[in-house]
Amino acid sequence: MRAVVYDRYGPPDVLRLEDVERPKLKDGAVLVRIRAVAVTRADCATREANRRSGPVVSLISRSISGFRRPKQRVLGSELAGEVEAVGAGVSEFAVGDRVFGTSGFHFGAYAEFISMRESTRIAHMPAGMSFEQAASICDGGLNALRCLRLADLHRGQRVLVYGASGAIGTAAVQLARYFGADVTAVCGTKNLELARSLGADRVIDYTQEDFAKNGQTYGVIFDAVGKHSFSRCRGSLDPGGSYLATDGLRNLILAVWTARIGDKRVLFSIPPRYTKQDVVFLKELIEAGRYRAVLDRCYPLEDVVHATRYVETERKTGNVVLTIDDHRVR
Repeated sequence: MRAVVYDRYGPPDVLRLEDVERPKLKDGAVLVRIRAVAVTRADCATREANRRSGPVVSLISRSISGFRRPKQRVLGSELAGEVEAVGAGVSEFAVGDRVFGTSGFHFGAYAEFISMRESTRIAHMPAGMSFEQAASICDGGLNALRCLRLADLHRGQRVLVYGASGAIGTAAVQLARYFGADVTAVCGTKNLELARSLGADRVIDYTQEDFAKNGQTYGVIFDAVGKHSFSRCRGSLDPGGSYLATDGLRNLILAVWTARIGDKRVLFSIPPRYTKQDVVFLKELIEAGRYRAVLDRCYPLEDVVHATRYVETERKTGNVVLTIDDHRVR
């Protein structure tokens, strides 16, 4: 089968197409013919061994992914496709079923096929969705869901989402709204209407206004793009408020520190824990019309380097997806 592989850490150019062995189907697993796969921030960070996060984080990353070279040659985790075959004992899925889900940090989805256990984070695709849209669900959706659950939102709570037009941000706006929060979305000028359409009660154009200096305070500040520090946001938090972080070793340390000192907390969970039930929850929200995945661009698998470069501009809106065999079902 065709797959995108990499044998050394580095820029997007280390990625290349190669013929590799198709994964073996085991008992209790399904073999999925992948039709679309998202290009995520985690893919990019893993490919470069988290070099941009500094030497300590890079060393930790290499200790997990392989010190000298990647142990897992195929990246990609957020996928959609069709069940090609089922292993012994599988009861939830049948050949031909359209499915979506995530392989997490096992990766392996920049390829034509992947084998996933039935009990892992895979579910039937929402009705009426394309493969490209379905592949866009889990990255932002699961990350935002994890963070917002840490904050234990209550109805009417004021939540600010910084970076509200990215994969995690577009998900966070919708999920915070679903949980009953009063949502302020911060994004660039061109995405203000998108944020409103996703349910934001008010929007801030970060090119025109600094939310940290306008005198407003919030029960929760969710930095969906890792651009603002806790120290900078602290003055904009209500007493007892929470700063939700999506990455950064510093935030892991602060999460431990602020749990013991002060009344304003950093909430950050490593490793992230997602469940099959979380994937099904997002599916049900979509089918109920309460959530939608935002899709920016689609590239064929062979253009993975161009797609990755675009993701690394940090200017994408929602998600970027690779399509395999340019197969689109509307």
